[in-house]
Amino acid sequence: MSDILAKGNKLGESGKIAIMIHGRGGTAESIVSLKESLNLSGFTILAPQAPGNTWYPYSFMAPDKNNEPSFSQSIKTIDELVHKAYNHGYTSEQIFFIGFSQGACLALEYATQNAGKYGGVIAFTGGLIGENIREEKYSGDFKKTKVFIGSGFKDPHVPLSRIEASEKLMTKLGAVVKTLIFEDYEHTIRKKEIDWVNENIL
Repeated sequence: MSDILAKGNKLGESGKIAIMIHGRGGTAESIVSLKESLNLSGFTILAPQAPGNTWYPYSFMAPDKNNEPSFSQSIKTIDELVHKAYNHGYTSEQIFFIGFSQGACLALEYATQNAGKYGGVIAFTGGLIGENIREEKYSGDFKKTKVFIGSGFKDPHVPLSRIEASEKLMTKLGAVVKTLIFEDYEHTIRKKEIDWVNENIL
């Protein structure tokens, strides 16, 4: 398992867990720094560190085989954290996924492959992973889990069409998806996104 940065309340001593997933070239420390802006007091924060600072080598929309074996290993890393939470007595409803960019894609992908009633899924610029979205990869019932996806309308890495397709599939699996699309080209996390997440999910 990759290195894990743990912050906030100790595992087993909190009511909620935030699994925070950094973007390409980022670090566990960089994504955890969002706790200064997000309402994460009282949470246990677990942030895995990707080998070489990247979860998979190519675009999230590259042919699937091109991102292997890194992609499968990254999904396994998130799965191990989820099961670590379960082993400490947490339920899925106490688990929140928070990611940026490559990490947002991974958060959406893991949650949708394992759809259930989570505390929330927060994707700052991301979409489901794969050259094409193959519905047979995904199963379960989100049971009205709140999902947030925010992005610029012409983000350089994540096409709006993939965000819309991801929203459609997750809604079909029972999620309540909120997208905030901004009239800019910035690959960043905006204050309006933070504010919406704080008010509606955290």
